[in-house]
Amino acid sequence: MSDTKISQQTARLEARVNPEIKALWQKAADLQGVTLTDFVISSVQQAAYKVIEQHQTLKLSLEDAEALVEALKQPPMPNDALIAAALRYKKVIQNNGAND
Repeated sequence: MSDTKISQQTARLEARVNPEIKALWQKAADLQGVTLTDFVISSVQQAAYKVIEQHQTLKLSLEDAEALVEALKQPPMPNDALIAAALRYKKVIQNNGAND
């Protein structure tokens, strides 16, 4: 007999909070017409997305942005170390291609 019910795996999370905080969360959940569990999950998920976005977004001051644009428009000439690294890289790439 095949089971047609699709099961979703879940993980349990427990948190201890003082009664005032729980009452606050419950009031907010009630105002939104959702369960406390759904309210907490939704709120934590939104907060997590926000934190991740903030850490993955590069934010520059106006001065830093102008310096970046200037460096892109007029890049400095490569120094000896960069030239040597580029030559080593080309040599490695050519040697790897010979082994194919």
